[in-house]
Amino acid sequence: MKSENAPLRVGEVRPSQMLYTYGVGSIVELPNISVIVMGLGNWADSSLKSIHESRLLRAVKNGLSDSVERLVALPRKSDDDATNPLAESFSKVGVPVAIFPRWQRCVSCGVLARVDSGLFKLKTDLFHPDRIRYEHINCTRGSKSSVVVPARFLVACAKGHLDDFPWLHFVHYGQEQCEAPSLKITDRGLSGQTTDVWVECSCGKSRQMSQAFDSENEGILPKCSGRHPHLNIIEKDCNETSRAMLLGASNSWFPEIISIFSIPAGADRLKQIVDKNWDNLEDAVSLATLTILRKSWAKNALMPELKEFSDEELWAAIEAKTLQSSDDNEDNGHDDLKIPEWQVFSNPDHAPESDDLKLAREKVPVEYDQFLEKVTLAHRLREVSALIGFTRIEAPGESIGGAELSFPDHAPLTVSDPKWVPAGEVRGEGLFLQFKEQAIQDWEKQPAVRKRESELLRAWEAWRRVRRLEPFEAGFPGARYILLHSFSHALIRELALECGYASASIRERIYSTAFESDGEPMAGVLLYTAASDSEGTLGGLVNLGKSETLGRLIHQALEKMKFCSSDPLCAEHDVTPDGKTLHGSACHACLFASETSCEKGNRLLDRSYLVETLGRKGMEFFLD
Repeated sequence: MKSENAPLRVGEVRPSQMLYTYGVGSIVELPNISVIVMGLGNWADSSLKSIHESRLLRAVKNGLSDSVERLVALPRKSDDDATNPLAESFSKVGVPVAIFPRWQRCVSCGVLARVDSGLFKLKTDLFHPDRIRYEHINCTRGSKSSVVVPARFLVACAKGHLDDFPWLHFVHYGQEQCEAPSLKITDRGLSGQTTDVWVECSCGKSRQMSQAFDSENEGILPKCSGRHPHLNIIEKDCNETSRAMLLGASNSWFPEIISIFSIPAGADRLKQIVDKNWDNLEDAVSLATLTILRKSWAKNALMPELKEFSDEELWAAIEAKTLQSSDDNEDNGHDDLKIPEWQVFSNPDHAPESDDLKLAREKVPVEYDQFLEKVTLAHRLREVSALIGFTRIEAPGESIGGAELSFPDHAPLTVSDPKWVPAGEVRGEGLFLQFKEQAIQDWEKQPAVRKRESELLRAWEAWRRVRRLEPFEAGFPGARYILLHSFSHALIRELALECGYASASIRERIYSTAFESDGEPMAGVLLYTAASDSEGTLGGLVNLGKSETLGRLIHQALEKMKFCSSDPLCAEHDVTPDGKTLHGSACHACLFASETSCEKGNRLLDRSYLVETLGRKGMEFFLD
């Protein structure tokens, strides 16, 4: 990474983390300093490589802005840079960041001040970026250069604004400040909790930091400043109340991401080659230009797979690709991103094979043939994801299609309409299980199932009402989704015990729609794992999809769902109509999964939909 004010490297994160953990607007805690990732307007995008995925680009245009022209891969060091940190190109790889929070604290004397107050000095180390830090000049208690660390308190609001903690306003109780305030943080205890931390002013006033987190003390913090530090702007008229949070809090940044799986347009090998190498081929503006470029590519041993095609054949494929890209840009109609994937996964015998997709059909386990229609082994998958914004305080809704494609209060990535958005691609493997439609429909008609569904719907409406998401009933996926979602979590736990991947590495994708008019209903679950390596993963998950093995794993997963170590509390948990909880019989001991695995944030789960649980009968889909 580079600092905002000087071309100085201050740390490293992996490219994949720039989407899910340390994206635009997030805070990165380095060994001695803390920084915020700046908006896309500060990035040097001209040197970044594009990722071509027309279906995802169209979804980004629908969910964010028509101004987006391309998906951009995150910067990464070349092999030469990785082994030679003194190379000139090494310092140019990264993204811009700025110091945040601006308030810093001396660990020796407790002095609290801004970095531009003149009390602190930045000490750099070109050969050891991890040692870069601020020092307190002429510290009265420690050495003459005591270490300075970021103040660990911030304020944020639900609209994505973030600011330094209002120290002066807080310690002076919102009244007129003294003429020359000098602040200090002291610990009056050994626990490190906010009840033991006090902020003091040279005028004699002091305040306990726990009061900033007391919801009953309304007005103790000022109204939101409307600041976006990653954009260096202040939005006026934000009516939200500031909320105190700790530096590094998990709710300080939630990415809003749209993801799709690459689906080849056909089995045409030339077309697949053109799609894969479009970064180079789009430079050919005519047949004559292409002929010249091919000589250069052959000389540098680039794209050797093109040798089997003539110039004329390749040029025709390039023209077709250009025309398709133009049509994709003009087509701004919203479509469900899951439908093309469902059509491929549910028909593996007719799915085109490419470097990004390879499917094979597997026999359904005999003991579950009354419930499952089809099992598909995905030996190769390519997932492409794009960051379109982020939220704070509240996590965004599902961003892979449907009613909540774009969260209403997401924070922007740029000041103006973005021309591009960060994206990443991973390759891996997975298992797809298609449920029998008739079995699902018969189950949905059960009185107990419908009653539970109505309870969850009321909770869903209350949950959206609290967040001012209208219409309140929009986006509720119904009992079908809750069944599939609960089954997915139960099977993830069982797969993780055998496949060699951690449960946090196995992700889900639920295909659930019951069309009452035109269209094909969907009822399926895709469980997959992926890695950023070009070769993907090692096949451990696919091997568990064999009929005998899969049947055993499903049986074990369902048996464990009958009883939970938190029973009877878990089994008897009722959906609250106030919307505070959006799950039935589910908890961390039985169904909850890691944030990286679940596409709904552990909402809309109920193991009583799977099997008979303690005290709950008549809702189970899998009858003994």
